[in-house]
Amino acid sequence: MSLNVTIADIAKSLNTTSATVSRALNNHPGISTKTKKRVLRTAEKLNYRRNSIASALRSGQTGIIGVIIPSAEINFFGSVVHGIENMANQKGYNVLIYQSNESWEHEQKGIETLLNARVDGIMVSMAKEKNDYTHFLNAKQAKMPLVFFDRSADELEIDSVLIDDHRGGYLATKHLIEQGYKRIAHISGPQHLKIFKARLTGYKAALKDNGISFDPKLVFNGDVSIDAGRNAIQYFLKLSNPPDAVFAVEDFTALGALKELKHNHIAIPEDFGVIGFANEAFGEHITPSLSTIDQQTVNMGKEAFQLMLKLIEEKDNTKTSIVNKILEPIPIFRNSSLRKKNT
Repeated sequence: MSLNVTIADIAKSLNTTSATVSRALNNHPGISTKTKKRVLRTAEKLNYRRNSIASALRSGQTGIIGVIIPSAEINFFGSVVHGIENMANQKGYNVLIYQSNESWEHEQKGIETLLNARVDGIMVSMAKEKNDYTHFLNAKQAKMPLVFFDRSADELEIDSVLIDDHRGGYLATKHLIEQGYKRIAHISGPQHLKIFKARLTGYKAALKDNGISFDPKLVFNGDVSIDAGRNAIQYFLKLSNPPDAVFAVEDFTALGALKELKHNHIAIPEDFGVIGFANEAFGEHITPSLSTIDQQTVNMGKEAFQLMLKLIEEKDNTKTSIVNKILEPIPIFRNSSLRKKNT
């Protein structure tokens, strides 16, 4: 017998109708216990597998949540997904993951794919490449529950779970000042993304509060990559008055900065301090170990799923307000910035 056994095959084997078999499989009260048992025995014998897509079309729910992440290679996103899956499994949902690879086009295709798959909701961390937000607006128009995590856009008015990026940038910069560094640079990320803009404003606020004038020459516009970190250090070292520390917008950028500083035989942290953002897994294992800002990734995933579950449960109701859950950043100071070892 073929693996693609249908209700019609069961009906033919029992010399009955497909409608009777369907009702029996769905435990319809109008079907006798004897008939239900005969149908179930025959279904098992023929190795029948219920068509989950057809069932979903009837119920209006698939039990699947779509999650779009920029990259599965970055531990940060894997950790957030771990938090999402943890909560999803507890609530009887499965998770379908789609990578945008930081591409607007792939992100757009991801939304389209998940809409076509009739998932019950979509959770997204936006790609760094900007084009427009039509795909998100289309999903909203289709009344698809949407939740952003880590990266969002205020103008879309979509529920989100974010870290307090402004405070994170402030704490990172303040730490470098407290370690005695005098000229602190910043390697930024794409400024159309709220998180990277907020980290830059946090950096500026910390300078101001500590009586340090902001110097635009000490900001390098990066693209969130190892190469951006290396290119930034090359740029900074060519300045007539170069910096002696850098706050990198995230850990891979910070890793690139460390590599380029080592290439130039600059002592870290004695002559140059480095701090990143995200607490990627590699940070504590490299030399020197990387100071960073932890973003409570697993908790972020759990909180984001809770928002999604609420949206699904209230899908038929009119939503009156947007929920933006803000998590507290946690500084982790390691050897790359600890010039004063007793602090």
